[in-house]
Amino acid sequence: MNLPSRIDVAVIGAGAAGVAAARALVARGFGVLVLEARSRAGGRAFTHDAGARAQGGHWPLDMGCGWLHSADRNPLVGEARALGLDVDETTPPWRSQRQGESFAPGEQESFRAAQADFYERLEAAARLPEDHAASQYLAEAERWNPLIDAVSTYVNGTELERLSVKDFDAYEDTGINFRVREGYGELIARLAQDAPIAFDTKAHIIDHSGLTLKVTTSAGIVEARAVLVAAPTNIIATGALRFSPDLPDKVAACAHLPLGIADKVFLEVEDAHDLPENARLFGRIDRVDTGAYHYRPFGRPLIEGYFGGACASALEAGGLAAFADFAIEELVAALGSQWARRLKPLAASGWARDPFALGSYSHALPGYFDQRAILAAPHENRIFFAGEATHPFFYSTAHGAWMSGLRAADEIGASLTAP
Repeated sequence: MNLPSRIDVAVIGAGAAGVAAARALVARGFGVLVLEARSRAGGRAFTHDAGARAQGGHWPLDMGCGWLHSADRNPLVGEARALGLDVDETTPPWRSQRQGESFAPGEQESFRAAQADFYERLEAAARLPEDHAASQYLAEAERWNPLIDAVSTYVNGTELERLSVKDFDAYEDTGINFRVREGYGELIARLAQDAPIAFDTKAHIIDHSGLTLKVTTSAGIVEARAVLVAAPTNIIATGALRFSPDLPDKVAACAHLPLGIADKVFLEVEDAHDLPENARLFGRIDRVDTGAYHYRPFGRPLIEGYFGGACASALEAGGLAAFADFAIEELVAALGSQWARRLKPLAASGWARDPFALGSYSHALPGYFDQRAILAAPHENRIFFAGEATHPFFYSTAHGAWMSGLRAADEIGASLTAP
């Protein structure tokens, strides 16, 4: 599309935050344009269609966010239902551990007790004046420490040594988790259908030196009365999106709220009836570098594998083949050699190598728990910020990003007079 020379609000990024803000601002009568580097909306919410398979139907695979966390407080649950999408309320797989002899019920109980004790120590530590790395509160010589750390890589995208205790404690989770059968990415894409989006348009520089803001993009310059930045923190921290003059407090906040790495692999399963539906298996219980495997999501003949932190980072270099080989080796070790021929690679993510994301979702580094508020604050009531990293307690989630977009739209509406 041809870019307009001047608009009221330029929104950078058509992820959940940018889409929410654009819809709200258009409803208020503002002239809005969303600048999106990709050829699609959704950002780190992306549903890949695996196509028609021999075992029946199309399988929407959520390569990024997949869970409607805190579903009882998540506004996207209502949005999904309003669009006629199927919100699945099945109990999450982490409530149903299926490990066999390698992780017997008694050992599972021992692990859960050790994990609960660790979280209690973190909660107490969060009340102390100083902030520390979460790894400092692992019990000495606890046999379950590697698995506790592995879970952190799935949940936070990073190991405990890089995780702020105070920021982790601030996260809110009601424990109610739903999924969208058609895909979380599909939900955001449908919500974006009526938004004014310029796809394949990468924003490079936000010039705020004059009375009018100027955004230099790959398709030309756009002038605006206000700019909403809804780009991932790593994009700003690395200078892929710059401010002129520089905004060092915002760049520093992004550097202190880096995106961790959480990736997935999907495997097709032959004769999947042998596996229980909607159950989880850890690849290993004695090391940090391991996957967590979700059997038959939605009853489909699939295994959805989760990887995080350094393990995911190492596997990304090899793409689908590396993720699949790693996963199949762990699954065969747990299930038996006959499973090697029954598992077929379908798709894998690689968010740290995605040039428009450079990671999965944010965590605060130890000592920098206050950076979310710094990043979220408007600059001179002309440059505004949204995205999951700016939400104080629903960070790392799509609904946190969505809610931050609505918050930023309110801030813009209070600062600008609608035409």
